[in-house]
Amino acid sequence: MTILALVPKAMNAGLSSDSLTYHDASTLPLLGTLAPDASNAYTRLPDSLKANMRPELWALGQNSAGLAVRFRSDASTIGAAWHSRNKFDMNHMTATGIRGLDLYVLDNNGHWTTMGSARPNFFRHNTRTIVMTDMEPKMREYMLYLSLYDGVDSLYIGTNEGALVLAPEAATPRRANPVIMYGTSILQGGCATRPGMCHTNIIERMIDYEVINLGFSGNAKLDLDIARLIASTPNPSVIVLDPLPNLKTPELVERMPEFYSIIRKAHPTTPILFVESPIFPLMRFNAETYATITEKNAALRQLVNGFIAAGDKNIEYFEGKNVLGDDPETTVDNYHLTDLGFVGFAQRLAPVIQRLIKQ
Repeated sequence: MTILALVPKAMNAGLSSDSLTYHDASTLPLLGTLAPDASNAYTRLPDSLKANMRPELWALGQNSAGLAVRFRSDASTIGAAWHSRNKFDMNHMTATGIRGLDLYVLDNNGHWTTMGSARPNFFRHNTRTIVMTDMEPKMREYMLYLSLYDGVDSLYIGTNEGALVLAPEAATPRRANPVIMYGTSILQGGCATRPGMCHTNIIERMIDYEVINLGFSGNAKLDLDIARLIASTPNPSVIVLDPLPNLKTPELVERMPEFYSIIRKAHPTTPILFVESPIFPLMRFNAETYATITEKNAALRQLVNGFIAAGDKNIEYFEGKNVLGDDPETTVDNYHLTDLGFVGFAQRLAPVIQRLIKQ
């Protein structure tokens, strides 16, 4: 009863998600995918990779991290209906972050601002819910971020009867030269409370460029399938490589040169931004973790220095101490980021990416 009392009356009285008109979102532009012709509309990876890719990596590629539907609508009430592929749950991340949706609206100053989250049904794969109601019925530009740690098999935008859902008019975020970011569970969004708070999505809104999220929880192992996928992507503006937390030092030293070479051969002048492992809070106390991460970061620095010495002038380096800064309250479990951690990371990383785009 206490929880219901906190919900605005307009969300409770006289309105039901079942009374909305639902519009198929598969007809609308989808940001964040490298698989526009995949059999499942809401996937990050092309079907051609499935046969030879590690099953764990392929399965994570079906999570919809970083995907967003762009549209405009004159709705006075707006909601969503979707089917979560796995109904996945974890004990350190909210259900809304794992398999919910997150709706943003373009304000009068051309900035994306949060409107509300679509929280998933706790018991079923299917969810229908209202995000916002009692609005002035005027045309607005929207961006709907999809689930971070689950897949979306089908998606519909719900509106009041008679409202329009159309392709966007505003060309934002810019899509011609996307930023590609590759990394671990952190980059996939663990453990943001809602999809819009993953740092890749925050950066997308900050710099006004489409960001491709190639975060794979526990599986950023420098698979050459991913290097070739990045290499095949036309005209990326910046490529961010952030896999260290999933690698042992020997794996990093053995695999990174070929992974980097495949990308660099295809994109000879595109800036590549290497990111060290974060300096996690537990490193203040755990000597083994401190030694392991310090060793990995030193190994990455040595590799990158070698690439630069060989003549690569389009490399940037981001130190691990700048990921979380000096605040120890930035993780949920000493490793995965809270919203506080993601905001700080984005605020420090976005200016670097923006500078690389402009140079």
